[in-house]
Amino acid sequence: MSPVVSEDRSALIAPALIAVDLGAESCRVSMLRWRHGRPHIELIHRFANGPEQRPDGLRWNLDCILAGVDEGLRQCAAIAEEGVRSVAVDGWAVDYVHLHSDGSVIEDPFCYRDPRNSAAQQSLHGRISSERLRELTGIQVQPLNTIYQLHADVLSSIKQSCWLNLPEYLLHHWGGAPVAERTNATHTGLIALNGNWSEEIFQAVGAGSCHAPRIVEPGTEIGEYRGSIARLHGVKLIAPCCHDTASAVAGIPVEGENWAYISSGTWSLVGTVLAQPCNTADAARENFTNLGAAGGRVLFHKGIPGMWLLKQCMDAWNLPDVAWLVEQARTANTHAPDELIDIEDSGLALPGDMPARINVQRAQRGLAPIDDASEMTRLILDSLAARYAQVLRAIEQITDKKLERIYIVGGGSQNELLNQLTAHATGLPVVRGSVESSTVGNFAMQLAATEGNTSAENVARWAARLSPTLA
Repeated sequence: MSPVVSEDRSALIAPALIAVDLGAESCRVSMLRWRHGRPHIELIHRFANGPEQRPDGLRWNLDCILAGVDEGLRQCAAIAEEGVRSVAVDGWAVDYVHLHSDGSVIEDPFCYRDPRNSAAQQSLHGRISSERLRELTGIQVQPLNTIYQLHADVLSSIKQSCWLNLPEYLLHHWGGAPVAERTNATHTGLIALNGNWSEEIFQAVGAGSCHAPRIVEPGTEIGEYRGSIARLHGVKLIAPCCHDTASAVAGIPVEGENWAYISSGTWSLVGTVLAQPCNTADAARENFTNLGAAGGRVLFHKGIPGMWLLKQCMDAWNLPDVAWLVEQARTANTHAPDELIDIEDSGLALPGDMPARINVQRAQRGLAPIDDASEMTRLILDSLAARYAQVLRAIEQITDKKLERIYIVGGGSQNELLNQLTAHATGLPVVRGSVESSTVGNFAMQLAATEGNTSAENVARWAARLSPTLA
């Protein structure tokens, strides 16, 4: 339903919406309000996030995440005198919370980068092959997927219990039903291509499917807020595209078929949207994934390390200003194809002294080390752009699509040098989307759900209306 504006005064009388976006480096709470009948999105609260290395592994501080989000909700409730209609949460995929029978948390969740996952992946593939997993699920084989984390729990004799991925957990924490929203659930590696939890996979993992939550579609209302903020009591809780990449793609204001997306952040997700999963031999060989998208469609993409490499280098160099560093890289030498980094090398997947790790890879190929920060930055960006081009060419060959343009969304979309290098490497025009595209997609899904029409086309229309409104 469209917002109603008073005829005799310019008043805000349509309820506001709140979007929570959980990021592995920062989390954001934003609010959509109506001004003179037009939507306006404002970032209300942002706070830093990151895993903590503890004696038993790399874990998230759930209390800190909850406290930060609650602070954002309190600020929203205080600002929105017109009231709030709904709250929805999206976030990074795969990580989850184990729950007691009363819904309380058993322990802080592990981070997807914990090294235990590599051993669990090797163990699980001794029980069910990677080829069989690919045949069942159609998703990219990555040690971070929930399937390997759950198997790591089994190997560590962690008691089985019900679990929820983090975005759905927050909604449950506030009063929502315990669910798995489909776009997030597809990233677990536990769902078959028929859309249901796979008993065969759960048996191989050694975990019971009885502990997995009920699957719901994006845009499902799952309850009302009953948390600590009294002014929000009764507000609808909506599961949007809880997977932040699905939400970011939902935030791209375009319809049609012949376009690609790059969700550019810590990871780069390079792909296109399909009507049906594509799980051919070529797709499996190239390790493409088929994940849920808005409107029942499929995100067909490949996840590769993105700005993670540069961020880790910046930490090692103690250089906080990425814009300055990228500008310095603009005048650095372009690197030849045989000099480019294999950015998917497992040796670059873990944190710690990334320049040294990259130079180890170079030494293995007989290349001299790079000590200059601007030159290393240019090497990373050249390598990313070249890999983007390779992935997009493979998408065209596998899906028989002729891609016409690329939409780049997320924090990495602000990197104009990388955008230019990507356009040159791919030969395709690059359109810079919203930095906060996951927030736009979150709100677009909430609005579409309020109308009772969560089709991909309607979500895209709302995204088009919302995209210019970010403050």
